[in-house]
Amino acid sequence: MTTPEKKKSTAEEPWPVRVVSQMISAWIARLGWVWVEGQVAQISRRPGTSTVFLTLRDPSAEISLTVTTNRDVLDLGAPELKEGARVVAHAKPDFFAGRGTFSLRADEIRQVGLGELLARLEQLKKLLAAEGLFDRARKRPLPFLPGTVGLVTGRASAAERDVLDNARRRWPAVRFRILNTAVQGPAAVPQIIEALKVLDADPAVEVIILARGGGGVEDLLPFSDEALCRAIFACRTPVISAIGHETDVPLIDFVADVRASTPTDAAKRVVPDLAEERRLIATARGRLERAMRHHLAREQQRLDAARSRPVLANPTAMLDQRAADVDALRHRAHRTLGYRLERADDDLRHTVARLRALSPAATLQRGYAIVQAADGAVVRAPADVSTGDALRVRLAEGELAAKVVAT
Repeated sequence: MTTPEKKKSTAEEPWPVRVVSQMISAWIARLGWVWVEGQVAQISRRPGTSTVFLTLRDPSAEISLTVTTNRDVLDLGAPELKEGARVVAHAKPDFFAGRGTFSLRADEIRQVGLGELLARLEQLKKLLAAEGLFDRARKRPLPFLPGTVGLVTGRASAAERDVLDNARRRWPAVRFRILNTAVQGPAAVPQIIEALKVLDADPAVEVIILARGGGGVEDLLPFSDEALCRAIFACRTPVISAIGHETDVPLIDFVADVRASTPTDAAKRVVPDLAEERRLIATARGRLERAMRHHLAREQQRLDAARSRPVLANPTAMLDQRAADVDALRHRAHRTLGYRLERADDDLRHTVARLRALSPAATLQRGYAIVQAADGAVVRAPADVSTGDALRVRLAEGELAAKVVAT
């Protein structure tokens, strides 16, 4: 007979359910014994039977497995086991072919103590720090006045009231988008991660607050979960961690952009104080007014000093001086020109007088005459002419024609 491992199933030759169930059981059995860690979500002890059923949940995801064990095994390793506790179990996967169900069969269960939890958290802290999740350089500043504040907290919790009341008391117009989730127990981490994704995808939300009141170390364990730390690191929106009291320091405090000591402190950090801002504005306005008054007074002094100068006190003084200078120069030029004209006139008269005194006409006026030959030569001696020569006699008032009769 051909075994299913050597012959593939077809529509004409399908495998029976029992064969498929046997194959699944064989494949699961190959995993062998493993150590598994998780958080106890449910414990079921059935009366009259020695079998105990546990629901083991992953703290960081919506995944759970059923674990079966003997009552003696549970009493030996974790006699006071309660829901919400962390355990480590040595178990082997089993597939029950009759019911088609899968579970883990444990032969040893250990409850994780507080000291061991803290040691694991310290180891996780070093790992995340080495990867740069705590780097201060990547932390983003908070917006001065966010349009909408995202709030992830427990339903109707004191932390929610503290954040809302204090924020609205500081800035009455602040808007919140609130997502209520579990803040402890197995369901806390998956719900908080999902709420972070929703708020981070909302463009109206400019800052996110994770808030929870105080509690024991076990109660605050979800806020030290690795998956939650990485989800906060991946957020594009600034995140404020407000978990517990001042002494509570879960790992998300190191990853968040801002760590608030309490939910009330987160409310003070996320929005400004309206009264304080008004006081600052009034102070700034007073300083600005004083500065402007001082500046105006200083400029007024400069204007007064400029106006007191002669050039501005009597703007026409310079023009009057220049006009007086022009008049003086004009009178001086007039006098100088007149003086020069008078001297030139005197010089001309004297020259004319001298010219007249030296002119032959003046001599002719005294009764003298000028005798000229026919060719115009002046006759100075009788020898210059001959008898019968025509002469020309020039007098003061005209000329005479003459003829030499005798020399």
